[in-house]
Amino acid sequence: MFRPLHGERLVKAWREAENFQTDDTPSDLDVSEPVRDPDTGHVISFVVAAALCIKPRGLPTGHQARKLNALKQGSRGFAIMCGLAMRFNGILRSGRSQALDEGIDDAVDTEFTAIMRFASVLRRDTDAVKNAIELPWSNGQAEGQINRLKMLKRAMYGRAGPELMRARMLPLNHRN
Repeated sequence: MFRPLHGERLVKAWREAENFQTDDTPSDLDVSEPVRDPDTGHVISFVVAAALCIKPRGLPTGHQARKLNALKQGSRGFAIMCGLAMRFNGILRSGRSQALDEGIDDAVDTEFTAIMRFASVLRRDTDAVKNAIELPWSNGQAEGQINRLKMLKRAMYGRAGPELMRARMLPLNHRN
């Protein structure tokens, strides 16, 4: 669902939004100091927080569950973001899009710019998102073949003519 880099950007934006205090921002969203791992005492990184945020409930190990609880207790904002991420993940995996509109509304009502932006993009094309959730079709196979072709093309740039490229692109059992 989330690539690690995207998750890191979301968590970074969440931390920056929490640390930026304005007069109308509730003080319970503020994080005065970073959340620390209860076992080691080290600061929990953005990457680890993002990975734990989207990990399904039953899958974290004991150590990961303690980290996750520390993050949720150390930051109300993380708990909100984690709940929204799991909610959207559940909507996507369930195949039922009825809860999508309510989830988008709840995400827009948060104080986090990255989450609000994500929700507004989903709202702009709600029909396409609902179709992606409900319909079994995917263009994944076509995208995978296109990616493979481009990778081969880049790897062979300036090295050989069309015969060698054709030989590399065709599977071994189809060569003449």
